[in-house]
Amino acid sequence: MTERWIKSSYSGNNGGDCIEIDAGAPASVPVRDSKDPSGPALTFQQATWTAFLTAVKAGDLQG
Repeated sequence: MTERWIKSSYSGNNGGDCIEIDAGAPASVPVRDSKDPSGPALTFQQATWTAFLTAVKAGDLQG
């Protein structure tokens, strides 16, 4: 499996709070801090990541 880290489209170019996902992982979604690419990554099941994105897009997670 080849790693293909992709930066979030919501991340700006100012070096702020950015995440990247590994788009090359077929059954899971590794997520890391783009400012620390050699640091740890959290890994989510595909269904869990999809549910999270759906909730974010719907505005369900705003505080």
